[in-house]
Amino acid sequence: MRADAFLAAADTLPLASLDELAGPGGLVVVAPHPDDESLGCGGLIAAACAAGRPVRLVVVSDGCGSHTQSRLYPPDTLRTLREAETLRAVAVLGLAAEDVTFLRLPDAHVPSDGPAAEAAAAAVARAASACGAGAVFVTWRHDPHCDHRAAALIVALARPRLPGVRIYEYPVWGWTLPPETEVGPAPTGLRLDVSAHREAKAHAVAAHESQTTDLISDDPQGFRLEPAMIDRLCGPYERFVAVPA
Repeated sequence: MRADAFLAAADTLPLASLDELAGPGGLVVVAPHPDDESLGCGGLIAAACAAGRPVRLVVVSDGCGSHTQSRLYPPDTLRTLREAETLRAVAVLGLAAEDVTFLRLPDAHVPSDGPAAEAAAAAVARAASACGAGAVFVTWRHDPHCDHRAAALIVALARPRLPGVRIYEYPVWGWTLPPETEVGPAPTGLRLDVSAHREAKAHAVAAHESQTTDLISDDPQGFRLEPAMIDRLCGPYERFVAVPA
């Protein structure tokens, strides 16, 4: 199926309650970069926390690839900043700092196999065990970013250690794919109405100031989330594509 048709179908997936989506347990969100958790699953995290569900966040990469030419924010400083932004963001959504794990794999070079990927998969499995997860959410395998694809493959590596746990993928950069891109069969899965949490989600996204403002002003090639992209991801629904067992 073409990407445009796939994503249009994802926009019409059946609406579900949190219980129908995630089952009775906790949930794990796997974010390739600091900010993907807010962009793709901010409403889900807020809804789960509001419902008293245990939630764990695993942030895979160190986020140091967004401003590689900055002298004011060399890699160690940028990593520290982006982790602090993430903790501020998820606090808005109701998640405590102790429920966040930073794996600090290299941004733009997250491995999808080998020892580091296996270690990341083990971290996902530990997070799922810690919260009694009924579902794990990770970026869509067809997102046009190598780290987003690698994160999906890391969760696939973890799946044998996640018996009975549902796996879903959420598009982030997938919305920017060329429409004719082939992405496989039509989606199955569910949508979650997050309209009650849109304001919290917007504040969470805004907490990632290094990605949404000119906070880092000395790298003309630095990354910046465009308002149209933020608007696309901060609507009343979040979409979750089911990954067959």
